[in-house]
Amino acid sequence: MAQRDGEPFERLILPHLDDAYTLASYLLRNEHDAQDVVQDAVLRALRYFDGFQGGDARAWLLAIVRNCCHTWHRRYRADRVTIDYDDAESPPQLHSSHEADALAIRSSERALIDRALGELPIEFREIIVLRELQEMSYKEISTVTGVPIGTVMSRLARARKRMASMLGMHVREAS
Repeated sequence: MAQRDGEPFERLILPHLDDAYTLASYLLRNEHDAQDVVQDAVLRALRYFDGFQGGDARAWLLAIVRNCCHTWHRRYRADRVTIDYDDAESPPQLHSSHEADALAIRSSERALIDRALGELPIEFREIIVLRELQEMSYKEISTVTGVPIGTVMSRLARARKRMASMLGMHVREAS
């Protein structure tokens, strides 16, 4: 049963909602499903907050979000509408053709990266999102995913290599 006093929960967990949504949206590739999963994860976190032993609240919440995403995948495997990260709600007003060209290049590059990220198997995608977007340490990623640090490192290396290959980049192995 969750604590009656919600202040510790609000102080420790709620600041990480954006990170939770980012992870869910990349794992599920659907905006509405990500919102639903984050809502479910926060309710679970509130329900089990008494069992939180301290430590990294962000990693604890993201582990719950990750587990909820995996549960969602098992329950609803059908392909759903995916997020198109290119679409801006309202295009920015540009003042020069140079700015327009730069925006078009960034938008095109972002679309390629998002497409490649979406094609990665989920165990690689989650590692890339946690490391590169959430800027988590290997130890934090290990906590979130429940795998040893060595596995985190090898998955990250393989994910980066696959992404580079999908993006047409040539990666040299360190010797």
